[in-house]
Amino acid sequence: MLIAIIGESCTGKSTLADRLKDDLNAQVYTGKDYLRLAKNQAEAEAVFKNLLENSVNGENVIYVINESEHLRLLPEDCFKVLATAELDVIKERFAARMRGILPPPVAAMLEKGHGRFDNIECDFRYGGDYEALIKAIGVKYGN
Repeated sequence: MLIAIIGESCTGKSTLADRLKDDLNAQVYTGKDYLRLAKNQAEAEAVFKNLLENSVNGENVIYVINESEHLRLLPEDCFKVLATAELDVIKERFAARMRGILPPPVAAMLEKGHGRFDNIECDFRYGGDYEALIKAIGVKYGN
């Protein structure tokens, strides 16, 4: 199965991917990890798109996305999870990554990008309820 975890920075995508990886015995790809699959970008994208398409009904793969441009790589039948968090929480988490200080330009960048994935079609909106997510995955894949 292919699970795409989509969301802004600091919404818990990587933490969720790590947990799902262990529970589903899945391979995890993040952002442009796929560039390692070939010598040039076009070839790497083609190889990765094929890998993603084959994983829909094959091996478990999780693809973590925080850039809108990567949505085009997803096949139609994947399970899309939108990871969400309030802007204040995102800022708090980002500040923690930056030794507790969130510079104004970074805060402005986060404010400008907040909500950019809100209108995408998804199978599940994740705000922290892991058990509900596992149930939704099970419903889709008959587990």
